[in-house]
Amino acid sequence: TPASLRSACFAPAPSEPQHSPEMATARPVISVYKFDNPSEKSGTVVMPSVMATPLRPDLVRDVHTNMRKNCRQPYALSMKTGYDTAAESWGTGRAVSRIPRVPGGGTHRAGQGAFGNMCRGGGMAHPTRIWRRWHRKINVTKKRHAVVTCLAASALPPLVMARGHRIGEVAELPLVVSDGIESVQKTKHAVDTLKKLGCGEELQRVIDSKRIHAGKGKMRNRRYKKALGPLVVYAEDNGITRAMKNIPGVETANVMRLNLLRLAPGGHFGRFLIWTEGAIKKLQEMYGKKTDSECPMKKRYHLPRPQMENADVARIINSAEVQTVLRPKLEPPRRRSTKGLSKEALMEKLNPGYLKKKEMRRKARQEGTPEYELVQAKKKARIAEAKEYNKKHKKGDNTFYKNLMRAFETAAAKA
Repeated sequence: TPASLRSACFAPAPSEPQHSPEMATARPVISVYKFDNPSEKSGTVVMPSVMATPLRPDLVRDVHTNMRKNCRQPYALSMKTGYDTAAESWGTGRAVSRIPRVPGGGTHRAGQGAFGNMCRGGGMAHPTRIWRRWHRKINVTKKRHAVVTCLAASALPPLVMARGHRIGEVAELPLVVSDGIESVQKTKHAVDTLKKLGCGEELQRVIDSKRIHAGKGKMRNRRYKKALGPLVVYAEDNGITRAMKNIPGVETANVMRLNLLRLAPGGHFGRFLIWTEGAIKKLQEMYGKKTDSECPMKKRYHLPRPQMENADVARIINSAEVQTVLRPKLEPPRRRSTKGLSKEALMEKLNPGYLKKKEMRRKARQEGTPEYELVQAKKKARIAEAKEYNKKHKKGDNTFYKNLMRAFETAAAKA
């Protein structure tokens, strides 16, 4: 029945153990490492529910594209481009097109077509104007879904490594550090802390990736480009932003103002995030649990919920609830051949003596068999009969013709 089918699709099979959706992609707690001695742990924090959000790369790409469009500087062609000459049409009767032509003489330019988009130096067809729709409106809920997707992807090492980050020496993801790192004042101390946390290889990757920008951007104050490294998320700025401002590839962000352009550069989620203990706790306060009807600090918003509690389609199809309402599998129709001459099985049905006659013909061609001897005897008898017939009815005998001519000559002589 539809009710049983619905219960099988949206609930785990009764024969299988039920798993909490909170634990699908994350563990219950995260270790907190000391910023001055990362080899020691200062405690643990609860894994935020937002880290187990279903991944939606399509939302991330769409929101990132529209947000990048909102950063564009409007540009346009001048209204006078292509029309800065006193060109007039010559009219009809001169065996040339009626396009406006440059006046004057004594130069190649004189008499050339102007103004038209098909003319050299003419105006542009449908030029860009400053009133183009540069801005793109993005739904707030859609933007929030994209942000929580990026946060969940940052907790999965395969996605972080797929983005190019070097995290082989990092203890675990998400990487949470004690709040003392927020009070670091000097850049050299910040670099030492990052190296102790296992980010030395990542920082070197950023330095090695520096290269000259392709295109005309190198002439517009964008000569060099480099890869992006870790993003440090903090709760309170006690000097951390100034300390990490000059480290290549390292960026900082407040947990209350997370930007998708920072979380997913290029529209690809999985950026390497370093959290402070206060920031990871604040994250749980902001989004709450999946079971909450609304996030505590986000009006009219709750975390994305999967449509199916059990995403194992094979287990759903093979469950007792689904199998009891399904009909038996039908065999596909088979196409039967009607060519008896090429199909022996079909020919045997049409002519039961076909195989027996085929076997007799085979034996008749094989020397030493009784059938072969019988065929040869019949062949010799036919040859002897033909010789006897030819002997009695000899070809080329003109006796009748000679008798006829003799009688004709006798009759002609008497006349």
